[in-house]
Amino acid sequence: MIELPDLATGGLAVGMLSALALGGGLLHAQRQQARQRAEIAELRRQLEGVLRAFTSEVEHLATQRVPAAARQLAHPHVAVPGPLHPQTAKSPLGPALENVLNGLRTELTAQRTRIDAAAQAGMRGATREIQAALYRLQDALRQLQQKYDEPELAQTLFQLDHENEQSLRRAQVAAVVCGAWVGLAREESHLVEAVTGGQARLSGYHRVRVHNHLTAGTALVSHAVEPVAIIVAELLDNALRHSAPDTDVVVNLEHVHHGVCVTVDDAGLGMTPEERTRAQRLVADSQPILLTDLGDPPRMGLAAIGQLTRQFDLSVDVSSPSPYGGVRAVLRVDSHLLSHIDPAERPPAASAPRSTRTASRDEATADTATQASVSEGPGTEASADAAPGTEASGAAHGYGAEQDADAAGPVSGHHAPSDTGGLPRRRRRAQVAAAARDMPASRPAVRRPERAAAALGALQAGTAAARSAADEDADDTSAVPKTEPRSEGAAQRPAQAAANDTEQTDHEGGTAR
Repeated sequence: MIELPDLATGGLAVGMLSALALGGGLLHAQRQQARQRAEIAELRRQLEGVLRAFTSEVEHLATQRVPAAARQLAHPHVAVPGPLHPQTAKSPLGPALENVLNGLRTELTAQRTRIDAAAQAGMRGATREIQAALYRLQDALRQLQQKYDEPELAQTLFQLDHENEQSLRRAQVAAVVCGAWVGLAREESHLVEAVTGGQARLSGYHRVRVHNHLTAGTALVSHAVEPVAIIVAELLDNALRHSAPDTDVVVNLEHVHHGVCVTVDDAGLGMTPEERTRAQRLVADSQPILLTDLGDPPRMGLAAIGQLTRQFDLSVDVSSPSPYGGVRAVLRVDSHLLSHIDPAERPPAASAPRSTRTASRDEATADTATQASVSEGPGTEASADAAPGTEASGAAHGYGAEQDADAAGPVSGHHAPSDTGGLPRRRRRAQVAAAARDMPASRPAVRRPERAAAALGALQAGTAAARSAADEDADDTSAVPKTEPRSEGAAQRPAQAAANDTEQTDHEGGTAR
């Protein structure tokens, strides 16, 4: 049998082994807990770092990226900064932040479109009211022009009518930018008449030189006449505004493969590449233009051109520099917008430059008549600056009437030169009325504003001549006094305002409104 001491020794040995095993387990557990605490602390530090990075990215998104993305909608050249930390772009947070920016852009674009549409609707209503008031003022000025024939008063009325016409043009441009119709439906017209009609709407038209290289009879279909006139007027207005007042703006009308091109060259300072890109976007972009894209105050000329090119299938390019140092603008009219008018049956207005491709008898006759009228006295010099392209119309045409020089009779309101040294005398109103009654009734021709441009030259020539003749009678001298210099406003009589004068002769005339 086993003795008691052996049992005690065995028990002690087992207890010691158990104690050692338990102590080792406790030590291992303590070490494991220490490692876990260290790992937890490291994870906590990492989490705090990620939280700080996320917070800084959100702050960067709110203070830098979102405002830049909003500005970029109105100013495409503005760059939107990227994430604050480069590693963010590679993490799931990067695409999430980009989605925030994209959603912002979408919503801002929709809100801008809605707000701009409301603003355009308000502007359309305002421009309608303004145009109606200006039309009433135009009618009142016409009645005054027909009622009074004092030279100084007539000159003042012409200047007021021209200023009113400038306001009408600006209101029409604003209405077109806001989506309104051009407001006019005109008959087929010679293309050169549409160009000179747009030229006559500007205050600085005397600086414009038009060279007509088109085949005689080249015309526009009816619905393209007014859009072309508006576009030409705005292109010329930009060219005149951005070039020196002592330089010319050159316009060339030429045939191209698929239609006709109207090229406008100025001698201004030109545009920077950024300005040229923006201008080209305004006139040629297929996307609608918002009012907020036009600056403060809004510059609507190029925007109106872009609106018309989209509506009437025209094309305008302003991306090329001019050989004169400024900007070259090219309006292309495709063949489907062109037609033909027989120049023998319906010749272009006398104020329109004749085509360089033909040398007609009428042109030679008009040139001869002009030279003869200039040599007769200084009173006829006013016709040279009266309206665009009227260099040869002053002597052979009166009050807008187009007559051959060899068949023209005395114009109503004037008689042939007799004893005044070649200067026409004004008739009394009773004589004019009697002459009008004696004349056979004739059906007035279709009124066209371009043909009325020649009226101003004859009227101002007669006005200045009558004033000179009156001074001559008063002073009892043989010398013909020089014509009093005309103000710029009188020389800026557009074709539309000259329509009243043409109505007095029951001949061709019209209004551009």
